[in-house]
Amino acid sequence: MYLLDTTHCLRLFWGVLEEKLKSFDKIQLSTNVIARGELIYGIHKSERFYENFIKFESFLKDIKVYPVDDDTSNSYGKLKNEIVVAFGPKDKNRLRNFKVDSLGFKENDLWISASAIQHNLILVSADKHIHQLQGINGLKVESW
Repeated sequence: MYLLDTTHCLRLFWGVLEEKLKSFDKIQLSTNVIARGELIYGIHKSERFYENFIKFESFLKDIKVYPVDDDTSNSYGKLKNEIVVAFGPKDKNRLRNFKVDSLGFKENDLWISASAIQHNLILVSADKHIHQLQGINGLKVESW
C-alpha cells in the first residue's frame, strides 16, 4: 500500500497519474491529514475554490486519509532524531542549536514520512530530501 505526499495527491487529483492508476486499486492508495491540510490550503488560494473543494472531497472519498496520533508523533520524533544522527553536526556544541530544516527537510514532509513509517506504507514522493531517508526507520520511498 502507498501513502501519497502532497505533490503526488495533486498529480492524482489533476489526472496526471491516470496511466499509473490503472495498475492499482484505489484501496491501495492513501495520504494523511498533513497532506490533506496542504491541499486544502492550495484550494483556498485557487480562483475556483468551491469547484476545486467539491472535486477534492470526492477525490478523498476514494483513498484512506490517516490521522496523526500518538504513534505518529513517536515515529516523527524517532525519524527526526535519526536525521540529526545521520546528517547533523557531530560536535555537541553545534548540535544544541541545530535545526533539521537547515538540511532541507520540511516539517510537514517529516510528518508525512512518519505516517508512512507508522503504517508500514511506501511513501510516494518526488522530494529529493525525502529520498535521502530511504531505509531510515524502515522508510520506503518511490516516485511516480
